[in-house]
Amino acid sequence: MRAGRLLSLLMLLQTRGRVTAPQIARELEVSVRTVYRDVEALSAAGVPVYADRGPAGGYRLLDGYRTRLNGLSPQEAASLFLAALPGPAAELGLAEEASAAGLKLLAALPPEPRSHAFRMRERFHLEVPGWYRGADEVPHLAVVSEAVWEERPLRIGYRRWGQREVDRVVHPYGLVLKGGTWYLVAAVADTVRTYRISRILSAQVLPGTFTRPADFDLARYWQQWAAGFRERMYTAEARLRVAPDAYDMLRLTLTAEVVDTALAGADPPDADGWVSMVVPVESIRHARWVLLRMGAQVEVLDPPELRAAMAREAAAMAAIYGPPAG
Repeated sequence: MRAGRLLSLLMLLQTRGRVTAPQIARELEVSVRTVYRDVEALSAAGVPVYADRGPAGGYRLLDGYRTRLNGLSPQEAASLFLAALPGPAAELGLAEEASAAGLKLLAALPPEPRSHAFRMRERFHLEVPGWYRGADEVPHLAVVSEAVWEERPLRIGYRRWGQREVDRVVHPYGLVLKGGTWYLVAAVADTVRTYRISRILSAQVLPGTFTRPADFDLARYWQQWAAGFRERMYTAEARLRVAPDAYDMLRLTLTAEVVDTALAGADPPDADGWVSMVVPVESIRHARWVLLRMGAQVEVLDPPELRAAMAREAAAMAAIYGPPAG
């Protein structure tokens, strides 16, 4: 365990430059006292670690010191190739660079980790978009990525929901890939917003630079935004009566997360085994369209307007198909 932690400390110093003991402790999830002991162990092993005193001080490696990437375990080396996504790399304009980096990494590995990495690449393939859903067209992704990386202002033409087009000058903070869909997180007049890349109609990197807030955490922002998006998306509720053999179909219709949460608070099954539950829905219109997929496996109990809409649709379908034969 300690050997792995010392290697992590060495890689941290090599990639970050000067780092304080509290920063190292937070990164490695150890105490500051443990950091002091680990730094002493590295020094005793011949690694040139130096401590700079003062408010701007910290630990750093001797200028020019580098270590070979030969401390990876076979499993760690293999996991690097699970994280390599050729599709997104190509969309970012980095297909050749990603391929070259993989080859250089393989060449730097000792024989045993290298063989594990080859086996992982031969046996596992990761594809981001889901079934029956093509990836978004993102012709402006490379330009947006350049602005993100270089901290340059970006002018975008954007198609909002409802087909309304707007022109924005934004400060791009980061990119997020979610389920095969790219999103831009950017600031507009000190307000952080999220833009779907496929809705960007034009993109132009502008002169000058901006200062990205030092305390902005892209992962934390996305987690909070995604939670808020779910709340904004589900604006109403519906009470359903669901057949006992229809749960899997309902999970495909409403998502497993929604159905499992609803089942946790559902009423006990009735005499026929049907279960009443409350589920969130986007709107009455959307719920009608979605729940019609379930056919006679689900009954809408509330709200009355959704039940009436389902009844009207069922009556219209009966008029089209006519009474049962025989």
